[in-house]
Amino acid sequence: MDVTMAALIGLIALALLFDFTNGFHDSANAIATVVATHVLRPRVAVAWAAAFNFAALLIVGTAVANTVGQTVKMEYFSLPVVFAALLGGICWNYLSWWKGLPTSSSHALVGALVGAGLAGGGPDAIHGASVQKTALFIVISPVAGLLLGGAVMLVLRILLRRADVVRTERRFRFAQLGSSAAVALAHGGNNAQKTMGVVAALLVATGHLDGSGGALPIPLWVELAAYSAIALGTVSGGWRIVRTMGTRITQLRPVSGFAAETATAVAMFGSTYLGAPVSTTHTVAGAITGTGIGNRASNVNWSIFRRVAVAWLVTMPVAAAIAALAYWGSTLPPEPYNIILMALVIAVLAGLLVIALRRAPSAEDIEREAARDHEVPLRAGSGSLHGSAQVPLTSPRPDPDRARAVAKEIDQPL
Repeated sequence: MDVTMAALIGLIALALLFDFTNGFHDSANAIATVVATHVLRPRVAVAWAAAFNFAALLIVGTAVANTVGQTVKMEYFSLPVVFAALLGGICWNYLSWWKGLPTSSSHALVGALVGAGLAGGGPDAIHGASVQKTALFIVISPVAGLLLGGAVMLVLRILLRRADVVRTERRFRFAQLGSSAAVALAHGGNNAQKTMGVVAALLVATGHLDGSGGALPIPLWVELAAYSAIALGTVSGGWRIVRTMGTRITQLRPVSGFAAETATAVAMFGSTYLGAPVSTTHTVAGAITGTGIGNRASNVNWSIFRRVAVAWLVTMPVAAAIAALAYWGSTLPPEPYNIILMALVIAVLAGLLVIALRRAPSAEDIEREAARDHEVPLRAGSGSLHGSAQVPLTSPRPDPDRARAVAKEIDQPL
């Protein structure tokens, strides 16, 4: 095996590692609401989401893979560019996970490709149309999620204004299983394609695939590997971000969780159809916020939302800067020294990751926090959509013993 083939295999493995971190980082997108509402226990929830991540292979095409794979023009798509881009994306995923910020792995990868491409070939190396489409959806995806989430929440409030609390909660627990599956399906279908696009473009650039037809050819083994990697990452669970998404933006009950997930799935499937590498994270966070706005029984924690929004804005430039530094470091002469330098960088990052994982919250920690969030009385009718810990009860006040009994009954996981 020659050095070029060994480097190609190593880069494909690194791409699949990025895909794994994508699932690890973004598992909160599909499970945060079902965990926060006690519909599923955390470890069952990640297994449920991972299964539907992989199932997207059967129904989703490769339009997003082509958008991402064409970010850097093929004549500039070299091994150092790919290495730097993947390293930039992985570094940002771990950094934002460590801080508990639900940022976009998609935008991190595209930003890193842009940074590596600029470092390797200047502005001529970048396909402006692909980057513009991605940048545009930084704004569109959270706004779409927020508007759709608020609209679905408003409709449900009207329909359920006289509904029985216990019956409503029970029905929407089952409904949330379907809506969370739809989010996981949309997440796998859109996000796994980013890795597929990078691997396919790398194979074309090294002469292992024919890319003369315009669209990138995606071999079946690349699809299987990408979907498997993201599903395994989802199973591992990024519990820091689950905590932020599920319990810190707004309080969720099964009905509002269903509203947020339904809005997210609709927005995600639409963007995947258009071939846009949209952020599942942005869409889910926007939808959760929209349900909070659309429900008078809940408060939105705007300080957390602002912190998350700032992280969204800096994702692409920070990932691009990391990738550019990685490119320059990996191409410094003489060759043996730059290889040693990059190996040391990766070793340090791996060490920091091990430390962060040991200090990270566990699935059991998240389950206990979700339990505390649900130790609140419920309002009759549409008030069952959220806990009411921070909202005064309206007259006439329900019987406290009855409210506690209802809360105890519905807080048992299915």
